[in-house]
Amino acid sequence: MIALFAGLFGLTIGSFLNVCSMRWPRDESVVRPPSRCPGCGNPVRWYDNVPVLGWLILRGRCRDCGMGISAQYPLAELTSGLVWAGVFWVHGLTPESARGAVFLTILFGIALSDARFYIIPDQFSIGGAVIGLAMAFLPEGPEPLDSVIGLAGGYAMLWLVGMGGTWLIKRTRPGRLEEAGVDSALGGGDVKMMAMVGAFLGPWGVATTLFMGSVLALLVFGPISALTKRLIPLGIFLAAGAEVSYVWGDALLAWYQTTILMQ
Repeated sequence: MIALFAGLFGLTIGSFLNVCSMRWPRDESVVRPPSRCPGCGNPVRWYDNVPVLGWLILRGRCRDCGMGISAQYPLAELTSGLVWAGVFWVHGLTPESARGAVFLTILFGIALSDARFYIIPDQFSIGGAVIGLAMAFLPEGPEPLDSVIGLAGGYAMLWLVGMGGTWLIKRTRPGRLEEAGVDSALGGGDVKMMAMVGAFLGPWGVATTLFMGSVLALLVFGPISALTKRLIPLGIFLAAGAEVSYVWGDALLAWYQTTILMQ
């Protein structure tokens, strides 16, 4: 029952997350104007805004003009609901459930924004870092000092990676950054995002997130980037790496210590 109610609450969070991931990258308010059809401009009725069910009842189209509504909306709502249900199923009604569900929701919002706009809004990164520091005072998570060290270390580590990558690209591929319309190899949003990850996971979580995120980016998007010349939306893969680190980080670290370091 706890997981069921958490999942229903997660569906609502997913609906709001859709709004945030669409409006924050464009510096728009998430309060006004209310949700409306981009085609006819009519406001979405409250009963059509019910997560997942509203989209299914409307068959993915506006009630007034018939314009198609992206499947991203119900899929994001459903994903958020499953995340909340899953975390509370594993941890029960505990502070860790709240911390984990909030952290994974922020990561999901970052992935949605970065996939669509190549932007990680400060509301997710900086706001998430503040939430992560506050939640470090809850039991079961990292200690407050580890959270502070993780925040500073996550920011510093990715900033150094960005500076080194920018220098390397300018030396080996002059003009590549200008062609892509950017000034550096990594955006400021990625750097601030890693500070948020560090606030939630601590310094070891930063290390495993960077490793897993980099591997996933190279394997999944590396070939696409080589063919299309598009920059890798690193935030998506860092978010995936942080999710892996949150769920399996301790097991990965234990495996590394016993299998690699002990040899």
